Amino acid sequence: MEIEAFNPKHWPEARAIYQGGIATGNAHFSLDVPEWEEWDAEHVKNCRLVALENGEVAGWAALTAISDRCVFAGVAEVSIYVAEQARGKGIGKKLLAELVKQSEANNYWTLEARIFAENVASIHIHQQNGFRIVGRRERIGKLNGVWRDVILLERRSFIAGV
Repeated sequence: MEIEAFNPKHWPEARAIYQGGIATGNAHFSLDVPEWEEWDAEHVKNCRLVALENGEVAGWAALTAISDRCVFAGVAEVSIYVAEQARGKGIGKKLLAELVKQSEANNYWTLEARIFAENVASIHIHQQNGFRIVGRRERIGKLNGVWRDVILLERRSFIAGV
């Protein structure tokens, strides 16, 4: 497996992985995958990664700024998705570790994650990468008519923003 910068040529495969994640019902509240232009505009330009396995995208990770206010310039939310056939191989853990490394190199001092309580595997890989649970938002929203809880995780850098 290789990890490299995510670029537009990866989008068709990454989009399919994103759609697969949504189909699990444990990715996020949206049921739609955006087009490239919208996804590109929402995500930080310098912290986007893909994991390649035999030349094919097996997973991706990216950051989204939590605010455009300057005081939050070093705070971002993590997105990480792994293809169904690639799950259980440590790809998510490795992608997240590299994303953390790149985030610190780009002066992000806090990374956040909001994960459905049922997505135990994602919570676990975040904890393996230095995230800690800071809260639980109970019945925060409905997905397909069902109330869902979201676990809030945070990782504070010991390098950036100190």
